[in-house]
Amino acid sequence: MNKLRLAVFSSHSGSNFQSIIDAIKEGQLFAEIVCLITNNSDAYCIERAKQNNIPYYHISNKTHPDPILYEKAILDVLNINSTDLIILAGYMKIIPSSIIRAYKNRILNIHPALLPKFGGKGMYGMNVHQAVIKSGEKVSGATVHLVDEIYDNGRVLNQMQVEVSSSDNAETLAQKVLDVEHKLYPLTIQQIIEGKIQLDN
Repeated sequence: MNKLRLAVFSSHSGSNFQSIIDAIKEGQLFAEIVCLITNNSDAYCIERAKQNNIPYYHISNKTHPDPILYEKAILDVLNINSTDLIILAGYMKIIPSSIIRAYKNRILNIHPALLPKFGGKGMYGMNVHQAVIKSGEKVSGATVHLVDEIYDNGRVLNQMQVEVSSSDNAETLAQKVLDVEHKLYPLTIQQIIEGKIQLDN
C-alpha cells in the first residue's frame, strides 16, 4: 500500500506540522509529507522542513504578484509532488477557488474551537479563545474539517474536547486546545487512510 502523500501549508511556527512529522516517525501515521508551502519566508515551519529533509516552497504575493501566476505556482508544486491531501496547519491565507476546485474534498484544516461554534471570519488564534472565555462555555476543543470557499464552513470530520475551567484565560485555554490539536490532526489523517473517515460523503 502506497503512503498517502501530504502537502502541508503553514504560515508561522508550524507546531501542527511538527506533530504530523512526529506521528509519521513514530509509526502512528502511514503517510509521507511531500512538501511544505508557506507564504512567509521567515516562518519557523521552514526550519522544521529543513530539519526533516522536506522540500519547501515560499509562494506568496511577493514571489508572485500576479494572482493567476500565484495560483498556478501552488498548483504546479502540488502536481509535481503528486499530492493526495492538502493539510492546512496554521496557514493564514485564503485558499484560492481554483485550488479548492482542483482538490475538492482533499483539503483539511484544523480549527481551535468546536465548530460550528466560534468559526467564521476573524475567528482565528487568540480571538477564538477570548470569545470562548467571554461566552462562558464549559467546553472547547479542536475541529478538523474539510475546506470549501467559505471560512470554517466545510464538513466536520473529527473533534476533540477540552474542559474550560473557571481559572482559564485565553492563553491557558489556547495551550489546552493546542495540545489536543497535536493529537487530533495526525489521528484524523490516519483514520482517513484506514477508511474510518470518508472524505467524499
